[in-house]
Amino acid sequence: MSTGFHDVRFPDAIARGATGGPEYSTDIVSVASGFEQRNVNWAAARARYDIGTGIRTREQMAEVIAFFRARKGRAYGFRFRDWTDFEATDQALAATADPLVWKLAKTYASGPSADLRLTTKPEAGSVVVRVSGAPVSVSIDHLTGIVTFPSAPAAQPHADFRFDVPCRFDTDHLPVVASAYHLQQVSSIAILEIRT
Repeated sequence: MSTGFHDVRFPDAIARGATGGPEYSTDIVSVASGFEQRNVNWAAARARYDIGTGIRTREQMAEVIAFFRARKGRAYGFRFRDWTDFEATDQALAATADPLVWKLAKTYASGPSADLRLTTKPEAGSVVVRVSGAPVSVSIDHLTGIVTFPSAPAAQPHADFRFDVPCRFDTDHLPVVASAYHLQQVSSIAILEIRT
């Protein structure tokens, strides 16, 4: 069976109580003098979340079990709303080799540095693209974040949009303990951002 992506969003009420966020992979080598060499392994962050903290009722646990079974554990990806970071305002689109094709992106700036995040799962109906401040009609692929213009824009296009994070479960086993009829205990259920 091949793996893939299901274009369905993880239940919002549970996602609101999840913990987690972006992570990087960095190797640090310390030498005898105390100096360090830091090697950045990933150019872009990859988010990790724990949804176990968002499950508060028996009904929510049933939702998670059904969602987990439908995704067959780690086999299929899905949309996840990170309620701490899901909106972008007046963000410059990222150019491609084709002047008609652009990508939705969000820039995180701090001091002299900035991190560009390509956004591949925009929320349908939330994207507004502007050129020189005026809204324009474009074609939007809500599974890739690709924006296609009918003709090349005369200036740098910008967009406002909401977005989800493409994720998958990071386990094939759902560790649930039913200690009472209305009380299920879950130590941790990890989900991981996937690169699409």
